[in-house]
Amino acid sequence: MLKKQIISGDLLEIILYRLAHQLFENHQDFSNTILIGLQPKGVILAQALQHKIQEITQKTITLGYLDATFFRDDFRQPNLAPLRANATKITENLEGKKVILVDDVLYTGRSVRSALDALGSFGRPAKIELLVLVNRLYTRDLPIEPHYVGKEVITLQSQRVLVAWKNPQENIFENTIFLVEETKD
Repeated sequence: MLKKQIISGDLLEIILYRLAHQLFENHQDFSNTILIGLQPKGVILAQALQHKIQEITQKTITLGYLDATFFRDDFRQPNLAPLRANATKITENLEGKKVILVDDVLYTGRSVRSALDALGSFGRPAKIELLVLVNRLYTRDLPIEPHYVGKEVITLQSQRVLVAWKNPQENIFENTIFLVEETKD
């Protein structure tokens, strides 16, 4: 396996502050806006952004979590292992709200499509925007593009993007993002 770092911990901090400032510029007081992290790693990113935005605005930013497992188009395919769902936590009706969907990596667009379907269960938002930390270019199966991007990367089908968040329980002590290529030994 070949691993190449594409975003260091220091650069990630800069990217998070830039994204937080872009969100603040477009949503000002966030009174009608909710951040929703897509399970699992979009939640970590959404929490980091919530913290950064609250530092900037000195206001409480509403945060929710969404699991779209049961809305996936491959949910019932017999050749896949059973999928395990994560928690969904959306405490407000989304009717008329501005929603910012947050995910770590945008690849084919299928997870985002599933999330859009799942959001319908919580009301009809006035607007939905997509924020991703890493946008894998030229890999889309669906016509879905983000409004906010941390970094764009060109990848091959054989590569994947690995987002390693700081987590002492998993012995990960530095926020880094890698481009990983599986090698045949």
